[in-house]
Amino acid sequence: MILDDPSVHELIRQRWSPRAFDGLRAVDRGEVMTLLEAARWAPSCYNTQPWRYIVALRENKAAFDRILACLVDVNQVWAKEAAVLMISLARKLHDHNGKPNRWAWHDVGAANAQLTLQATAMGLVVHQMAGYDPEAVRRLYSLHDLFDPVTILALGYPGSPEQLDGPLRDRELAPRQRKSMEKIAFNGEWGKPL
Repeated sequence: MILDDPSVHELIRQRWSPRAFDGLRAVDRGEVMTLLEAARWAPSCYNTQPWRYIVALRENKAAFDRILACLVDVNQVWAKEAAVLMISLARKLHDHNGKPNRWAWHDVGAANAQLTLQATAMGLVVHQMAGYDPEAVRRLYSLHDLFDPVTILALGYPGSPEQLDGPLRDRELAPRQRKSMEKIAFNGEWGKPL
């Protein structure tokens, strides 16, 4: 599953979003704090740092199951084996002026990316999910309107694709794919390949 382009940094080449987690191997609180520290140093508009995280280690069954219950069924099937589940949230207003921060979700994405790369450097894997019920998050956590749930992250040590069934195993074993450079980068004007 490793990207072959040697000009791209090794952490980026190794990063991927597995569904197979080693359900027997825990991630300790110190490791989680290191990941959150990496997220904490992400760039943000006006240095607002709009990210917040609700964190549940699997050994805290009630907290873990509460986040797990917010996921759609197909994600619950495999995410239950992760060592940690996190909900990333975005604060919708700027701190300095109270105006809407339309870049908050972007900034949370940057924090999640830094957390994910730190996890990769530590031998951990992260799978970020949009397959969850945001209203369930709002209800279960009495979430203030000032915050939007962004993603739920499953993290832990990698497991074996063989532990997954059918289509999930097939997706796990499929080659990583990305759009061609011509479709994502343009030379000075829209549609002209770089």
